[in-house]
Amino acid sequence: MVSKSQIKFIKNLQQKKYRAEHKLFVVEGIKTVKELVNANVKPYAIYTTSKTILENNTFKSELISEADLKKISALKTPNNILAVFYKPLAKKVKTNNWIVALDDVRDPGNLGTIIRLCDWFGITDLFCSGQTVDCYNPKTIQATMGSLARVNIIYGDLETFLKLTKMPVYGAFMDGKNVYKENFVEENGILVMGNEANGVSKTVEKLITKKISIPQFGNKTTESLNVATATAILLNEIRRG
Repeated sequence: MVSKSQIKFIKNLQQKKYRAEHKLFVVEGIKTVKELVNANVKPYAIYTTSKTILENNTFKSELISEADLKKISALKTPNNILAVFYKPLAKKVKTNNWIVALDDVRDPGNLGTIIRLCDWFGITDLFCSGQTVDCYNPKTIQATMGSLARVNIIYGDLETFLKLTKMPVYGAFMDGKNVYKENFVEENGILVMGNEANGVSKTVEKLITKKISIPQFGNKTTESLNVATATAILLNEIRRG
């Protein structure tokens, strides 16, 4: 049985300030839990409704009822398992590969999808500005589908990071060069994606060395692409070379 204090503690971790204070985050769903465990992210506690859900696992899990799982879950329909993990320490950024940098992306789902895209396209490092949504937001974690375990996510001052880099810095803009006419010959570089509503900020724009855009072929009244969709297209072109 889960105690009232445990329920309160886990529910509090749905909020960013408590995640920051305790350096813990909550994960729901067997796929993501297994991905993190296999990536050696240290669990603080694992709660399951079935003894066999984590077979052959070295970490102990606490067997609880479905009613108790519902009390600690943030989902309308809990997924049989909920785990609390310690936040892994961010590693040093590798400069021998492409890096995606986010300038104040605010939507948890967009960030989660971008993390998943980084994993798919072999981008090991994701640099986020301080105002970018927390990567341990429950909605973000759900959207990563386990890719959170394999992408090194760093939060910091994006302007300082770009000022110090020696790599080419590409930025996504409506008036940039047609990405389909750009030759990505570099083995490394930084792709900057901007805020959903405002795009790349003016201060960061000054540090962009190459502006690129995705041409519009359809109705001109259509609004700009979703930032995660745009990231997918641009990473595909970068990897295509």
